[in-house]
Amino acid sequence: MYNCGQIIDLHELAKGEGRRMFRRRKLLETLLEDRGKHFVGIVGPRGAGKTILLRQMAASDPDAVYLSADTLDEGTDLFEVARTLTERYQYKTLLLDEIHFLDHWQAGLKQIYDFLQIRVVFTSSLALALHRASYDLARRVKLHSLDYFSFAEFLEFRYEKIIEPLGLDDLLAGNWKPVHLRAERFFAEYIEGGLLPFALEEPDPLPLLGNTIETIILKDIPSLLSLKLEEISKLRKLISFVGRSQVDGINYSSLSANLGITKYKAEQYAAAFESAFVLQRVMPAGTNVLREPKILLVPPVRLLHQLANEAKGALREDFFALAMRQAGIDFQYLKGRRGEKTPDFLVKHASMNLALEVGGKGKGRSQFKGVKADRKIILATDVTATQDRWPLHLLGFLVSG
Repeated sequence: MYNCGQIIDLHELAKGEGRRMFRRRKLLETLLEDRGKHFVGIVGPRGAGKTILLRQMAASDPDAVYLSADTLDEGTDLFEVARTLTERYQYKTLLLDEIHFLDHWQAGLKQIYDFLQIRVVFTSSLALALHRASYDLARRVKLHSLDYFSFAEFLEFRYEKIIEPLGLDDLLAGNWKPVHLRAERFFAEYIEGGLLPFALEEPDPLPLLGNTIETIILKDIPSLLSLKLEEISKLRKLISFVGRSQVDGINYSSLSANLGITKYKAEQYAAAFESAFVLQRVMPAGTNVLREPKILLVPPVRLLHQLANEAKGALREDFFALAMRQAGIDFQYLKGRRGEKTPDFLVKHASMNLALEVGGKGKGRSQFKGVKADRKIILATDVTATQDRWPLHLLGFLVSG
């Protein structure tokens, strides 16, 4: 059952919150200008600002109504809710937060699309759920992503510093500016928690991040997978094990051996955590290697299990993977033979193979011995920028294209 009067009361409160939050992500303007019959799905991590985005949309559009799925009773018919809101109250857009908590929501969206004159903009913290829905709903849904802050966004929102983006070609040509280099002094703050949008109002965001991951374990992943009760503890142990470990050698085999689960379960759990934006799987380059991914975390999850100084090497690789994902750049990790030094990652760009080594200022060219690549680049902290040695934080200004 549902109470439309209560829905509208909560909508008015949400509008008030939307007006209070004056900072706007770029995606908001894109959504406000979007036209057409298609529905819009927004996917991103818990805490990335999806709820704020919908509330800002509600405050900007008098014909839109905000509704959080977790305020509806179990078994609520989404189609009937939407029909009442459009036919009785003349709303033209339904802003639906965390849609994956509703039963049979894909079927509800299809009915709304086919039979009602109301548009739906919805969010989810589970990428896999939304991408599956986009296939099921075909032409009806356009998907957008809202991630944690990039380093450039963090500088804008935290310090009101607007610094122009860089393409990968800019980095390859050394076309950065002094303002890009001087931003390095903010990088530690960013990677240790500043990338979390809620850190703007929370001086210590890590406990809240820990609570968010617990919610993912208890609510989000069980809504995606059919889990037995004892598997919940395995999910916690997986994140703890990855968080306390060095990055080398963390894959399905090591998860299976250390958690006492099958490799199939290790893959299933890792995929679910990746769908919830907690970890990142990086596939190896080449065809004659074991096809198990290297498993990294989304920063700063690792800091829930290690001190920043202990985790700094792994954090650098976590950041690299996040920056590549946010810029839409495909990459792989380079897997060498046992005992052999190999650079960390491979990026294929404009018919070039780029070998990249991520580390501290002590990293040198010996890491590339025997590696064939068009460019060999060291990404490090506290280094002087050259065309083949880039300060790591510059990746935080990367954009696709």
